[in-house]
Amino acid sequence: MQNNSFYNEILTEHNLHPYHKHGLADANLELEGVNPSCGDDIILRLKVVDDVIVDGAYEGEGCAISQASADMMLDLLIGKSKEEGLRLADIFSRMIKDKISDEELEELEEAGVLADISHMPARVKCAMLGWRTFREMVE
Repeated sequence: MQNNSFYNEILTEHNLHPYHKHGLADANLELEGVNPSCGDDIILRLKVVDDVIVDGAYEGEGCAISQASADMMLDLLIGKSKEEGLRLADIFSRMIKDKISDEELEELEEAGVLADISHMPARVKCAMLGWRTFREMVE
């Protein structure tokens, strides 16, 4: 895992200054994701054109991990095809279960700092909320 200060710095940055936490008036896909065990709630919106995610945003409330994870996810997904997004969602899910290669970890960019969530079972659903919502939306 990255050192704790790097992890905390990225988590704090994505919570204090989330780039993708806003409305998206021209979204053509929208789905609400809820984590009933803790109350985290997001509404994920994507604008998809010719199978490419050209823009994305989310709104909602929740813990620092769920909100930062959704923001980092959108950093990765915008500009990718839905198929590539699903591949990245699969890598993220396997990372949370502690089963990915170093190359796959690099593909996740900043989202890779959440790798040690696998050692915090109560937080896994928080980190997965945005990714699970994305998967449900496009499958």
